[in-house]
Amino acid sequence: MPQSKKDKPDTPLRSDAQRNRERILAVATEELTQCANAPLSGIAKKAGVGQGTFYRNFPNREALVLEIYRYGMQQVADAAPEMLATREPDRALREWMDRLAEFAMTKAGLADAIRLVTSAPGAPEKPRPTPLEDAAELLLRANHEAGTIRPGLTGDDFFLVLGGLWLVAPGEDWQSRVTRFLDVVMDGLRAGAPGR
Repeated sequence: MPQSKKDKPDTPLRSDAQRNRERILAVATEELTQCANAPLSGIAKKAGVGQGTFYRNFPNREALVLEIYRYGMQQVADAAPEMLATREPDRALREWMDRLAEFAMTKAGLADAIRLVTSAPGAPEKPRPTPLEDAAELLLRANHEAGTIRPGLTGDDFFLVLGGLWLVAPGEDWQSRVTRFLDVVMDGLRAGAPGR
């Protein structure tokens, strides 16, 4: 039996449905960061959508939390080619690291909610960071070609160095600490670059 257009998972959402979905994700990120058990009905109300619209998009808490994580990760990944199109490769890489840090701080705030939905028996797995890895590889490749970072640096090396991001507590002053950290990382990436 052929699938109807409604049943196809890759069918793009109407613009109003897409706005509703994005508004739910924005409100849910804020609410679940503050309280891992925030009521879904409260999230729907703050997002300005009815229960039917909410549950049509996110049938349960697990689906919502995992989509917040996946959506945020994809937004950071999608920023890489956009930045490369309008900036020099080293500037694009440094600004992308800021976006990644912002995602890391949001993820840290959502850690309890993610743990709750992925730790139960039979729970879905947390999405893999493949889009971020692909974005980092794109940026590193552009920088290697431009001679703006040291040769031979791999994506694994890059994320190993950036592991320090996940040690920064997402408190009030995380931005200045992360900026200093990422500036040091960028200086290290540039050391020994053939174009310097």
